[in-house]
Amino acid sequence: MADSHAKMTQATPQEVIISILAGLFAPLLAIFLIVQLVLGIQDNHQPDATDEAAEQATLNRIKPFATLVALDANAPKVEKSGQEVYDAVCTSCHAAGALGAPKFDNKGDWGPRIAKGYDTLVKHAIEGINQMPARGGDGDLSDVEVARAVAYMANSAGANFKAPEPAAAAAPAAAGAATVAKGDPAKGKAVYDAHCSACHAAGVAGAPKFGDKASWDKRIAQGYDTLLSHATKGIGAMPPKGGADISDADLADAVAYLYVEGGGKL
Repeated sequence: MADSHAKMTQATPQEVIISILAGLFAPLLAIFLIVQLVLGIQDNHQPDATDEAAEQATLNRIKPFATLVALDANAPKVEKSGQEVYDAVCTSCHAAGALGAPKFDNKGDWGPRIAKGYDTLVKHAIEGINQMPARGGDGDLSDVEVARAVAYMANSAGANFKAPEPAAAAAPAAAGAATVAKGDPAKGKAVYDAHCSACHAAGVAGAPKFGDKASWDKRIAQGYDTLLSHATKGIGAMPPKGGADISDADLADAVAYLYVEGGGKL
C-alpha cells in the first residue's frame, strides 16, 4: 500500500522543471517591472541645471535674445536711403495703406498729398499727422532720412521730388597748412634739458645740434608741423619722442624750443 502511494506522489523531471520555472516567474516579473519603472523615471528626470549640458541648452534657448552688438557711439552716422527707410519703417503701413496711410505706388492716394508740396509732406512726416506718429514711430531717423523716404514714396506715385543728397566730405587740409597747435618754447627748455639734450647738445647720431643754424636751416624750412611729426613718429636714428616717456604737449614744447633756438619763428 505504501509503495503504491509513493509511486503516485513521485514527480517527473518535467514537472520539477515546470515547478521551478513557475516559482521563478513571479520574482522575474517583479524585477522586470522595477527596471521599467526606473527607466521611466530616468527618461522623465530633468538634468541638473548646473551641469554642462543644461547650461549649454539654456544658452542655446536664450541666444536669439541675449546676443549683444557693440556699437561705437562716436562713429559717424551713415544715413539710410529713402528706400532703406521705407523698407525698415514705412512699409508696415504704406504697403497696404493701413490706418489711412497713402498706399505705396497708388497715384490716387498720393495725388492730393503731392499737390501740397514736398516741404509740407516732409513736415508732416517729421512731426506726425493723423494716425501717423512723428518720424513714422522711429525717433532715430534724421530729418534727412525722413525727407528721403517721403521723396521715395511720393515719386513712386508720380511726383518728381529731389531727395537730399549725402553731405559732401570735408575737404582735406591744404598742404603746408597749420594742423596742430604750436608748442611753447618757454616750457620746452625744461623738456629739452631732461630728455633731448643727450643727443642734440652734441649732435649725436646725426641729430641737429642745438643752436647750430647750419644744422637747422633745412629742417626749419620744412616747417614746425613737419618737425613735430618727425619727432612724434621718429625719423632716422631718432626713435618716436626721442625714446622719452613724455606727453604730446611736452614734446610739442620741446620741438618749439629747438625750432626757435635754431632760427625758426612760430
